[in-house]
Amino acid sequence: MDTQHTNARPHAPSRNDWKKRSSRPRTAAACGGVVHDNTRHTTRFTVIGNHLAQHPELSLLAIGLGVHIQSLPGGASVDIRSLAARFPEGTTRIAGALRELEAHGYLRRTRERTKDGRVVTRTVSCNQPGRADAPEEPKPRRPARRESAPGPRLLPAVPQPAYPVPDLLATALGVLSGLRRTDPRLLISATDAEHLVPGVAAWLERDVTPEAVHRALTTGLPSEPLHRPAALLAHRLAAQFPPLPPFRAPGAPSVLHPLQNCDVCDRAHRAPEPGTCGACRT
Repeated sequence: MDTQHTNARPHAPSRNDWKKRSSRPRTAAACGGVVHDNTRHTTRFTVIGNHLAQHPELSLLAIGLGVHIQSLPGGASVDIRSLAARFPEGTTRIAGALRELEAHGYLRRTRERTKDGRVVTRTVSCNQPGRADAPEEPKPRRPARRESAPGPRLLPAVPQPAYPVPDLLATALGVLSGLRRTDPRLLISATDAEHLVPGVAAWLERDVTPEAVHRALTTGLPSEPLHRPAALLAHRLAAQFPPLPPFRAPGAPSVLHPLQNCDVCDRAHRAPEPGTCGACRT
């Protein structure tokens, strides 16, 4: 009988052995990747496109907020105050995530005035941005210009907002419209307002309240007549442009009240409830 030598070197693997080893499928666990343990949903589920769940430009907060909004039933409240009460991120971070979703077409927000005079925000959630059969939002018709009217003179450049969403631009237009109530010389044309609105919106994006923007544009005006008030406003928006707000820790968000329209002057201001602004109360 032959004796087995345990210290003998094993024979070299043949070519067939290598083929058998290389043909074995490599599982996700062996590669260190995710392994899905999926169960088919039959109730209480929402279909979310990978274009949102794996969006290459949206932040993680915006993706999660977009998924949450798409899962809500019609008529649910998705304003900043309601979302801040539901999630711990705070009003500032939630407002930024909503602007991200709006800039990429997942939200459409418009401000409308109700029959009782209140201004509300109408929000439309889009689960497929850029769809060919998506309904178009009605746009207000601009009045036709007279052919004999002279062309507008060039105005100084103003800062531009990172996310020029309709809600932000509407608030900026309300700030500009209220300037003439403080100083009648600050009455500007619709063309000048169209040039200045992005500059005011850029200020509002940096956590500057509408009241603070109003004071910056109306305080310390010269006593002589203003021949070009829009040029003066554009210069102030650019020269006094505030820096970015300091970063706030997620665990201690500051209270940022929603925008309200003053019942007296109709100027936008931040307050917990509708009513009059600080200037009209004093």
